Amino acid sequence: YSFTKPNDLRGLALLNAAALQVVKAFPDVVVAYGQSDEYSFVLHEGTSLFDRRAAKLATTFAATFTAEYCMLWPEHFPDQPLTRPWPSFDGRCVAYPKRRILRDYLSWRQADCHINNLYNTTFWNLVRQGGMTQTDAEESLKGSLSSDKNEILFSRFGINYNNEPEICRKGTVMYRAYDSALTIASINGDATGSEVLSKTQMEKERKRKLKAEVKVEHIDLIGDAFWDARPYILAPGRGDRGDE
Repeated sequence: YSFTKPNDLRGLALLNAAALQVVKAFPDVVVAYGQSDEYSFVLHEGTSLFDRRAAKLATTFAATFTAEYCMLWPEHFPDQPLTRPWPSFDGRCVAYPKRRILRDYLSWRQADCHINNLYNTTFWNLVRQGGMTQTDAEESLKGSLSSDKNEILFSRFGINYNNEPEICRKGTVMYRAYDSALTIASINGDATGSEVLSKTQMEKERKRKLKAEVKVEHIDLIGDAFWDARPYILAPGRGDRGDE
């Protein structure tokens, strides 16, 4: 579909729009992170969605995302009708045994976003503004450090990489925002209690999550600030103290 290089902002907006509908459709998603053409949807550790069947989760999320992406395409590319072969996405499930390992995974994804975007931004400027062939540009960047790429962008093209759109440098984070008065216990269940949520309570919690505003932001996931301000995202469920 000839997406703009190194970043097609319309394409990223479409990807995020599809992901937003997935997050809204599945209240067990506590946080999602997307960059390039990939999205990670994190389910709460206590989820019972589809009885935790990995194949069912993977196929349903991939199919839902694909359907939303195709349906929303005309809103973002009205001048470029969707044609066969239709876009399609696959998926897989990974169970992380500790919340800190999950955070490490999301941190790695965001670091990867920065590394790839810095490379691609430098590469395509060398080709389009610097007059290099793609082969020559690739060769010139072999072994280069982040500082080297930043210097190339600034000295040759007058580009300060830090001024590039945050959606390109950091990717996109989605999460449910709750009223500050809403306690962790009321969102994920009382972590110190031993009783199990009744079906009525579970339905109330599901509706509460469905009504919550889904925030879409381009912020840092690697540091502690995001997580410290939203402890409910990875909080253990009722009757489970959890293992960080």
